[in-house]
Amino acid sequence: MKTTDIAEQTHLRSSLIPNPKGMDEIYKQAKKAQAHWSKVSLKKRIKCIERFSELLLENKEELAGQLTQEVGKPISQSLSELEGASKKCEFFINNSQELLKRQKVNQDGATEEVIDYDPLGVVGHISAWNYPYLVGVNIFVPALIAGNAVLYKASEFCPKVGASIASLLWQAGVPKDIFTKMDTSPETGKALLELPLNGYFFTGSKDTGVEIASKVSHKLVPMILELGGKDPLYVTNDISNLENAVDQAVDGTFYNNGQSCCSVERIYVHEDVYDGFLSKFIKKVADLKVGDPKDSETYIGKITRPDHIHALNKQVQDALSRGAVLEYGGKAIDENQYIPTVLTNVNHDMLVMKEETFGPIIGIQKVSSDAEAIALMNDTDYGLTSSVFCSDRIRGERILKEINSGTGYLNCCDRVSSHLPWAGRKNSGLGCALSKHGLYAFCSPKGYHIR
Repeated sequence: MKTTDIAEQTHLRSSLIPNPKGMDEIYKQAKKAQAHWSKVSLKKRIKCIERFSELLLENKEELAGQLTQEVGKPISQSLSELEGASKKCEFFINNSQELLKRQKVNQDGATEEVIDYDPLGVVGHISAWNYPYLVGVNIFVPALIAGNAVLYKASEFCPKVGASIASLLWQAGVPKDIFTKMDTSPETGKALLELPLNGYFFTGSKDTGVEIASKVSHKLVPMILELGGKDPLYVTNDISNLENAVDQAVDGTFYNNGQSCCSVERIYVHEDVYDGFLSKFIKKVADLKVGDPKDSETYIGKITRPDHIHALNKQVQDALSRGAVLEYGGKAIDENQYIPTVLTNVNHDMLVMKEETFGPIIGIQKVSSDAEAIALMNDTDYGLTSSVFCSDRIRGERILKEINSGTGYLNCCDRVSSHLPWAGRKNSGLGCALSKHGLYAFCSPKGYHIR
């Protein structure tokens, strides 16, 4: 199936979606359909997701081209996103039957104690533009498997990708009233918050997440808010493979133009290895190809939102005005392309070390001890991921234990596994996606006492 075919198939359906004023009817249709969907066998629901996963790979060339065209992601990274999304689906395909089965957990005399899992009902999914497939499957895949109906609003920055996701799910056997593709306008997102939904699931900025929480908290329904980060990376003096640490740090910082919630946004390096790390890091950054996202050799593509260039320039200029040294980059080369930028002599008085960047800019700060690194890593309003590069596993894990983040990386960074919970602390979010916890997030557990 060609991407153009997918888009054409979804055009008619999209044009029939009412404006926000007519969404009450959409909700009623989804609620009615969900009552049936919840009675469809779990095996059949899983089979739909299995087919969806296959379709992602069967159409990955066309889908990747569409993704690159809409958001400016380098084509090689768009292909990786499709492959990664399919792989993420595997966890839920392989484990949901066991995780959602009715379980006898205790026998108290003549009374059996049993846990069963009901779906939440009709949920709203307001998705992200930076990884519409890779992040999207965190939400709609377990939601559908658990028996929920999903009102899906893709980002206004990738409407065609959102349409393709819907088309593939429908082709895989998910009914259209169970996965309803909404209009992508911000007004539709706001209107979703007014509906009596049974859960709200959002990926995006902290400010929007707080707004959503304030609008729906009175309903006392579940929420998952996957928000931003200011993720730190620390290189200790006990590092036997500095080259690997540099490679990982560069990739963790600049992959997808730094437009990832778990991108490395601050680097701390022990003074004993600082000079060696910095020289290798700058050389590696200079070798990154900036260019046409459709070119398979391009590593730095386009900034998805051209107005974000102003925010990137603001962080760089603020740092330089406060004494930072520009080691590489530091400017845009057109309205939506920014040269990968490295700043040193930075400190926590600078925006680049405190506020989320969400772009190809990094500050590298020298530290003299683990204690200093830990204090700086924790000096943030965010808490998504943190990374430590250290040859001593005990030391590395001890440092990570002291960092207040939902994920810790030892000798790696910027990776996500379906087997592990994805949960932010502080301003990085609320609730948990992925792993068994991310499946149960879409369920209402029910206890039975049977005598």
